[in-house]
Amino acid sequence: MKDSGLSDLSLPLFAAPSAPLPADGRLPSYLRDHRKRLRNRFLDGGADAMPDYELLEMLLFGAMARQDVKPLAHALIARFGDLAGVVNATPAQLAKEKGVGETIITTLKLAEAVASRVARARVVNRPVISSWDALLDYCHTVMAHRAVEHVRALFLDRKNRLIADEELARGTVDHVPLYPREVLRRALDHNASAVILVHNHPSGDPTPSSADIAMTERIQTGAEALGLVLHDHLIIGQSREFSFRAQGML
Repeated sequence: MKDSGLSDLSLPLFAAPSAPLPADGRLPSYLRDHRKRLRNRFLDGGADAMPDYELLEMLLFGAMARQDVKPLAHALIARFGDLAGVVNATPAQLAKEKGVGETIITTLKLAEAVASRVARARVVNRPVISSWDALLDYCHTVMAHRAVEHVRALFLDRKNRLIADEELARGTVDHVPLYPREVLRRALDHNASAVILVHNHPSGDPTPSSADIAMTERIQTGAEALGLVLHDHLIIGQSREFSFRAQGML
């Protein structure tokens, strides 16, 4: 953040299929064999045994049931950097890519939603202290690849269990407006005892700006006046995060 503030339709097709389909509409044997090999490798070794583009291929099998999805998988990884970047790309960004239609967009956004839901389930109603790594994983899953800044508030009860998670604001690539009174009002609405503030830096660098620091101090002061605790302020970058508490700033 800068100092200005805390801040199916029909199956999508390429121009032409990579190979003519047999008269019976079945996949050519080389594609059937390729997909079978990928599935077997995934079942035998899990995701760690496969590069991002192969996992993306498997996601696209259903959306492009009669085509070779490998070229598109490579193209999307090249465009968005990695699998997470592809899955977290906006529908508008994805629609600009050759060969991507509604079916593929829906498939990718469904994968994003499932990943977020699973990551969230690992932390809801659990003490954040004992599930801190899972909490960080959740924050990175939902925020690390956002193209603009978002602010979330995680509300905790007296036992430091996560009871609510809300997106409070979104802004531009380097600024998002956030009002301390809104954070504190929602904490009271949830009968929360503590809050963890989370926002992302689309630049990838989670180092706090002077505005980030000033806003954190304002929220902490307001929280103390209401008998609430600002447990932490996390800034999420592409591959790492910044914790105000871990750095002795709370």
